[in-house]
Amino acid sequence: MEKVEEQLADLNIVTRSSGTTEPTYLLGIDTSKTKQAEKESLVAVLCSNGSIRIYDKERLSILREFRGYPGLNGVRFANSGDGVYSSCTDGTVKCWDARLAGEKPVQLFKGYPSNIFISFDISCNDHVICAGTEKVDDDALLVFWDARISSQDLSTSKDPLGAYSETHSDDVTQVRFHPSNPNMVVSGSTDGLVNVFDISIDNEDDALVTTCNCVSSVSCIGWSGRDYKQIYCMTHGEGFCWWDLNHLDTDEPITRLNIPDVREVINVKEGILDYLVGGLYHEKMDKLFVVGGTNTGIIHLLSCASSGLSHVTSLHGGHAATVRSFCWNVQDDSLLTGGEDAQLLLWKPGAIDKTSTKKDSMKIASSVYQRVRVHSNDSYKKRKKL
Repeated sequence: MEKVEEQLADLNIVTRSSGTTEPTYLLGIDTSKTKQAEKESLVAVLCSNGSIRIYDKERLSILREFRGYPGLNGVRFANSGDGVYSSCTDGTVKCWDARLAGEKPVQLFKGYPSNIFISFDISCNDHVICAGTEKVDDDALLVFWDARISSQDLSTSKDPLGAYSETHSDDVTQVRFHPSNPNMVVSGSTDGLVNVFDISIDNEDDALVTTCNCVSSVSCIGWSGRDYKQIYCMTHGEGFCWWDLNHLDTDEPITRLNIPDVREVINVKEGILDYLVGGLYHEKMDKLFVVGGTNTGIIHLLSCASSGLSHVTSLHGGHAATVRSFCWNVQDDSLLTGGEDAQLLLWKPGAIDKTSTKKDSMKIASSVYQRVRVHSNDSYKKRKKL
């Protein structure tokens, strides 16, 4: 276990993204899953200006950009192929070809009338897409599509397979498929519920495997543990919950950890914690980490155990403002991070920082605050004193 924590402590910046004159927050990051030798690894970044940028991973140079789509939420590469997906508040999930320069999506997954999509994911075999909606009237839905492209049906637009409508009572902020079982999906909502489904079962009531309650609006969810039998959750109040589904049919409690506000209990060496960004499960070492940070751009890595969270290391000298997104690559143990300073950074263990010095945060027009989670500029400890 010490090896992986030493590895994280040894992360240094390898590359900074090439500069852009347009200030924008980097809200989501994903990397291409294909491992063909003749193809460079690609990075897709969701920007707050309604665009998705495609970067070359090692140089972090922008290869192309899909622009003009306000209201995008989340970004995901297909698990095979070059498709890049994002859900949109216009009631669609869009798919672009990451290697084509055209800005028009190659596939469009249409929702039901009045759907406003704010979260989504695609199953590990690329067969099913699931998107979560904002609550409209009394409905907060999980909508499903068949994502497979059939030689008989070459149309660029698809209608839903169906929807779940009974299990959430407010905005569905998060959707995550199981990393290896295409039938398992977990959803999180501002209603505080985290629901696990087996979509191979016909009706919604029977498909619901279990409901976990974090008693606060859900900002992030994910899978962890051996065979990915655990789920974790972060809340908009900077809380953290961790459940073990192995205990569903036993007398053991499924809750491993429940911390209403991590900022109140964590002891960060030489600093503070202002917010949480997400979870990082290190599969080789079977270890879950939580990524958090400060409003000045310092990244904190916290280790998870049933006894609590503990500070492992902090990454300095990278970002100059709040970090919004990250992506861990288990193949080369690298970390990509994106922030409100419009920077994309690549970190690797033992690397020597040959990049330019830390850039100043870019002042951003107020329009980008629409539909993005805004952290307070005051640090958590400063706010506590008020």
